[in-house]
Amino acid sequence: MNILTKLFGLERDPREKLRPLWHRVVEIARDPHWYATCKVADTVDGRFDMITAVLSVVLVRLEASESLRGESALLTELFVEDMDGQLREFGINDAVMSKRMGKLMSVMGGRLGAYRPALNSHDADKFEAAIARNVNIAEDGSAQCVRDKLLSFADALGELSDDTVIAAKDVAL
Repeated sequence: MNILTKLFGLERDPREKLRPLWHRVVEIARDPHWYATCKVADTVDGRFDMITAVLSVVLVRLEASESLRGESALLTELFVEDMDGQLREFGINDAVMSKRMGKLMSVMGGRLGAYRPALNSHDADKFEAAIARNVNIAEDGSAQCVRDKLLSFADALGELSDDTVIAAKDVAL
């Protein structure tokens, strides 16, 4: 039966259980607070910055749970799938798609690498410095504003059960 399931593509995609969480990450990254209050640039780049920031907080939470570490890779795959679709909507063709996706993944990995140590050590100053380097914020905006909201989000995620996080229930700013 297992071979038939694989042969006919009847096996359920393991990423599907994480799709609600991915959608919630995007919703949180699109929250008007980031753009109106913290003054993150309301541009494609600014929105990408917030998606990577919010996703990083969620990935660090998943990595903190031994039973969810594998899910972090699946959630990252949903990020890649979504970014691929977004680039195609912008008219990026297959000839340059892999180069663009490689760059996006490199940016995501770099940001996760910058945010992870600060989040794991609860070092607010280090986290704010990483945000200031990686999020496009207007001159009258504040990396501290972004930091405070993301740290509050990280704390809230830390108090939720693994099942609640995966189901994206009560995952809120």
